[in-house]
Amino acid sequence: MIPRVLTVAGSDSGGGAGIQADLKTMLALGVHGMSVITAVTAQNSVGVQGAWELPVEAVRAQYRSVVDDIGVQAVKTGMLASAELVEAVAELISGTDAPAVVDPVGVSKHGDALLAASALDSVRTRLLPVATVATPNLDEVIQLTGVRVESEDDLRRAAAAVLEYGPRWVLIKGGHLPGEAVDLLTDGSAEHWLRAPRHDNRHTHGTGCTLASAIASGLAKGLPVPEAVSAAKEYVTGAIAAGFALGAGIGPVDHGWRFRD
Repeated sequence: MIPRVLTVAGSDSGGGAGIQADLKTMLALGVHGMSVITAVTAQNSVGVQGAWELPVEAVRAQYRSVVDDIGVQAVKTGMLASAELVEAVAELISGTDAPAVVDPVGVSKHGDALLAASALDSVRTRLLPVATVATPNLDEVIQLTGVRVESEDDLRRAAAAVLEYGPRWVLIKGGHLPGEAVDLLTDGSAEHWLRAPRHDNRHTHGTGCTLASAIASGLAKGLPVPEAVSAAKEYVTGAIAAGFALGAGIGPVDHGWRFRD
């Protein structure tokens, strides 16, 4: 049977990030994508004009509907706007026998807040402990730990700070640093440095969602964490290189880049 991956995240009406990016990534990587929508956003290439979270009971019902009937080989989380949603999703994941990739989404590509400040403690104490892999970017590292990464040497310190909250692995995404795109994957013992050339392309909307979904897709196929992350990095690097203009602002990465001539 085709591997099944469940994304628990917000909807992006512009189609570049969130649930839409997750499902496109899963299709491109050969797994069956399913969704639990946690919030609806009015969003386009220039920003987020509005966001409305769904009731906890709606999120829980979607999750149970999918998992109890279809089953999952991996779960990926994205936008969880409130402490109540974070705690409900953490509880659901803890009762699911599948790896979980937690993308602790805090702000959008345009700088719009997607997580209430009151929910940060719930992310730290409830969600990160159930994560197989946590994938914070440098802004989210600051939000969660207070550690500011200004150079490649700081990535180890950031990883250690996140690991203190309990995820099995953490991938610190160093894409905001100058130079090549370097990330650090570690479980506190083994270290894997992932490097890729930086592409001169401003159209990078959905990068974080896409990477986390690609990792979850690899885990659903049975890949060990380092191999799943390495394959996801390769896929996302290609998607960034092929990112295209859309609207008046920042366009999306190209989830179907491998299918193009």
